[in-house]
Amino acid sequence: MKNIVQTIKSIDWILMLSSLMLVFFGLTTMRSFGVAGDISVQYFFTRQIVWIALSLIIFCIALFIDWGFFKTNSVFLILFYIIILLMLVVVLVGNQSVRGAESWLNVGFIKLEPSEFMKPVLLLLLAKYFSRRHVEIARIRTLIVSGIYVFIPTLLVFLQPDFGSAALLGFLWLGMSLVGGIRIRHLISLFVVGLIAAIFIWQFLLLPYQKSRIVSFVNPGSDVRGTGYHSTQSMIAVGAGELLGRGIGYGTQSRLAFLPEHETDFIFAAFAEEWGFVGVLIFLLFFGIVVWRILRTGIYAESNFERLFSAGLSLLIFFQASIHIGMNMGILPITGLSMPLVSYGGSGLVTIFLSMGILQSMSLHKKGVLLDFERRYEDGIVGA
Repeated sequence: MKNIVQTIKSIDWILMLSSLMLVFFGLTTMRSFGVAGDISVQYFFTRQIVWIALSLIIFCIALFIDWGFFKTNSVFLILFYIIILLMLVVVLVGNQSVRGAESWLNVGFIKLEPSEFMKPVLLLLLAKYFSRRHVEIARIRTLIVSGIYVFIPTLLVFLQPDFGSAALLGFLWLGMSLVGGIRIRHLISLFVVGLIAAIFIWQFLLLPYQKSRIVSFVNPGSDVRGTGYHSTQSMIAVGAGELLGRGIGYGTQSRLAFLPEHETDFIFAAFAEEWGFVGVLIFLLFFGIVVWRILRTGIYAESNFERLFSAGLSLLIFFQASIHIGMNMGILPITGLSMPLVSYGGSGLVTIFLSMGILQSMSLHKKGVLLDFERRYEDGIVGA
């Protein structure tokens, strides 16, 4: 009983309630999809509730595990890394494509997205690697080795092809390298290498439809009914919300299916149409609170391992949300990235709550916190 009370009191409820508010915004938006009388309108709403319940259960389980053993033991971490790499390979060689991408692994009656599960593993792996080499990070060898850890899954994700998730993993590595203490000259070298790689990717690796998306991003009006359709409809939805929005359930772009993939890739546009500018400000406020509370946990962490994990998680969520909002507003190319905590989908939701559970557990199990709680419990300051 004492451990349960201790765990409940240790939870960052501001972070949790803000996260649940974003989940609520996503649910209300999904609930309004579909034309009147359409039974399928309940599909995304009801399935997302199941995923939310599962995510909260996983969050609670993660709270009771002391993840600090990863600081000194890499066996299980490397094992998880290899397992998810194998899942990515299986997705590539033997899975059926969905909307032109082979991103999902069929497991019984559900579909899992291995690239989502790679994110918390890479967060832990990079946090451990950089925390033990916070001085050696000035050496280019350290950056190369950490880059290899990220490059292998990034390449597999890119070949699916899922350019958005691949770019996100690259941003994660760059962000954690910066937090870890990368030198300016190495950063400039990375920029030059990245520019050369971008030219190579454009010439030899990007598929025609991916090139078309980038071209339509530069000039959306060049093919409004083709490659520029998604971007155009998304911008129409965002602009139609005006100041106060059209109201929940009255967003014509999503209800009448003008806005494609409105439950995942373009849920921000669907939300903005119904809630308007004021609603978007409230939405961004809660999102900012989530990112800040994650960073704050890292500030008060006891070691670089926890600080780097916290910084990586906040950067991951910030990058993904920024790219999603940017492509919904027509200021970034369409990449197919979902909105964290808001878009429909179980894999992304589960991994975010798992990561937050790991972060909260690190805060709970840091040295001195448990002893202080037990002392106050024995003195009667904290009741059972």
